[in-house]
This record gives sequence, C-alpha cells and structure tokens, in this order.
Amino acid sequence: MEKNAKIYVAGHRGMVGSAIVRELERQGYTNIITRTHKELDLTRQDQVEEFFAKEKPEYVFLAAAKVGGIMGNATAKADFMYDNMILEMNVIHAAWQNGCKKLEFLGSSCIYPRMAPQPMTEKVLLTSELEKTNEAYALAKISGLKYCEYLNGQYGTDYISVMPTNLYGPNDNYHPEHSHVLPALIRRFHEAKEQNLPYVTCWGDGSPLREFLYVDDLANLCVFLMNNYSGDETVNAGTGKELTIKELTELVAKVIGYEGEIRWDSTKPNGTPRKLLDVSKATKLGWTYKTELEDGIRLTYDDFLNNPMRAESIYRPVKLITTGDGYLDPWMTYIRTTSIDGNKATIDMMAGIGSDLGDGQDIEVELHDANGRIVGRQHDSELSDGGAVYLTFNVENPHLWS
Repeated sequence: MEKNAKIYVAGHRGMVGSAIVRELERQGYTNIITRTHKELDLTRQDQVEEFFAKEKPEYVFLAAAKVGGIMGNATAKADFMYDNMILEMNVIHAAWQNGCKKLEFLGSSCIYPRMAPQPMTEKVLLTSELEKTNEAYALAKISGLKYCEYLNGQYGTDYISVMPTNLYGPNDNYHPEHSHVLPALIRRFHEAKEQNLPYVTCWGDGSPLREFLYVDDLANLCVFLMNNYSGDETVNAGTGKELTIKELTELVAKVIGYEGEIRWDSTKPNGTPRKLLDVSKATKLGWTYKTELEDGIRLTYDDFLNNPMRAESIYRPVKLITTGDGYLDPWMTYIRTTSIDGNKATIDMMAGIGSDLGDGQDIEVELHDANGRIVGRQHDSELSDGGAVYLTFNVENPHLWS
C-alpha cells in the first residue's frame, strides 16, 4: 500500500478497527477514511453502494461485525447470522464493483470445527461440525471468507482473509452480558474488588483451553498481510500459546488485585473444549506476536479504568416511549461506542424493540445514569430489520467511573 493510498477501515470504532487505524497511522499512512454507523449503515446495500461509488477506496480492511460472548450468540442466533452476513456481503461486493485493489476480511477462529485437531491449521476449515453455541456467527464469517475466495477465482480480485484467535485490548466491550471472556473477567473481578466481595462465580468448570492475542498485535499483522500476502486460503492470527480458563481467571484476578475465592458453576456451558491456532503460516511469512498475555491484561485493565467505552456501565437506556405497544429488549439493547471530547460525551446505542411495532413507528428512548437522572432523550421513526434502532446521545458533563 502506498502511504497516500485511500484506505477504508470498516468498523473503526470497534476494538479491531480502532487498532488497525492506530497501526496505519503509526506506519505513516495518511489517507484513511472511516464512517460511523449513523453515517453509513453497512447492512443497507444502497448506502454501501453509494459510499463506494463516491469514495472509491483503493484498500479495504473489513473489521466491522456484530459480536458477542456465549450468551449473546446463544440468544440471538438469527440476528448474529443476518447482520454479519448482509454486512460483509454488501461491503465485499461493493468493493469489487468499484475496483478496490485489495480487501482484507477479518474473521474469527470460531469458523473452525468444534473437535478439529489441535493446533488448528487453516486447512481444517469445513472438515467437521461447528461449535453449536456460536454456529450462526461462524457460518456468517465462513460465507465472507468464501465469497472473497470465489471473487478471486472468478474475477481475479486480490481479496484476502485473516482469522484471529480470541482478542483483547483497548476499546474492548466490557458489558456484563455482551462481552467475551477476558473483558468480562476484568469487569467482574474489578467490581468484586471494589465491593469487597468474598467470592466470584465463573461459568463452566474452567477446563477449556484458550489462546489470546493482544489486538494491537493483530493490527500489526493485518497491515503486514495487506502488504505481503495474496492467496485464497486464510491466515491464522494468534500466539501459538494456550492456557485453561481457570488459569486465565487466576491471572486476571492477580493483575487486578482481587484476593477472594473463585468458584465455578458447572451447570453453565464451557464452550469449545480447546481452541489453539497453528500460526506457522504467519510465522513463515515473517510475522510473530509481541505482547505477552500478562502484559496485555495489564494494558487492557488500564484501558478499562480510563476508557470512556466503559460508559455502558453507567449509562443505561431504561425507558421506551412509543405510540404503540412496545418495550426495550434487554438482550439487544446496549451501548455500542462512546467518545469523549472535553466535557461532552457522544454515546451510540442500539435499542432492541420488543413487540410487533412496524416500520415508521414513532419511538422515543430515555437514557439514564446510575443515579436515575435523565441525561438524554432521543426520537426515531425508522425501525431497522429485527426491530432495532440506532440512536446517538450527546451528554453534557459525562459522569464516568473513577
């Protein structure tokens, strides 16, 4: 990529996308374009086609996705499949239609079979059954990967994909129900320490083995691959090291300074028993990770303590006002991103609307802080597919945890 090439990073407000933007800027790329969800809804084909026709990006990092932990994947399978599949198809197709030189699709190691031989090479894809708890998300990601492969074969494009292991780092989502295991543990042990709780209960029995990669290391690999790799087969992104969830839990507690008891609820699901990537392909290309897990957890905990993304812990959409019969669905209503500028905060929120409200229904949502004070009220009359609206609140003198 030329330093002045027009580069579009889809999902720049998320953990992965923001890390890619940081890495591009660190390496001296000067023409990076981004759009917020409010400016460009990637699930809307007409908006995506209009954007690509106007901007004509030369390179695309497709890091936008609807993500969540075990609970989110288990309770909203249709939403995870539809949103991810339509989003990635819209972006990849519009990139091809508008002559994009190269596209990199970000997937996930959950695309590999549940009982794949360990460590998992790129070649085990689609050789046996997927893990049921995140099957919908995995199928959507496999579809994006395969669409890139098929475009390469049929039209001679240079579209590649990278499949990261479990990620963590700055701008992660620390929501109690909608986050992945490591950020969820960070929040849980922080709150337990602050409240002086005698014990913390974790899901499963702690036996599953997992691998974790610091997100800034992934971003470094993404830029490296864009400049140094072409091919249909995906590239695994990881460390090649694993530990049990029990060991991870103890490490997080150590970093945070929680000294209470750790209990395990074996009635809750463990998820895939083992997930370790074979990273020899990336190694042979000349790349290796830099950040060790304990160091990365310390950096992530610092982000948790200081990053305004944690506003979801303080600000909660708690009231829905409509001209019809509707309610806020707690599983699909959450803070997406937050940015702070001086004494003002901008909070993007997805509000999941229950009942059979139709298109064009007037909706008003109140945002309250932890003390029940109304800090914002937004109106919307455009329900998206799945009964959701995307709202932006501008909060004066935002109150965040200290």
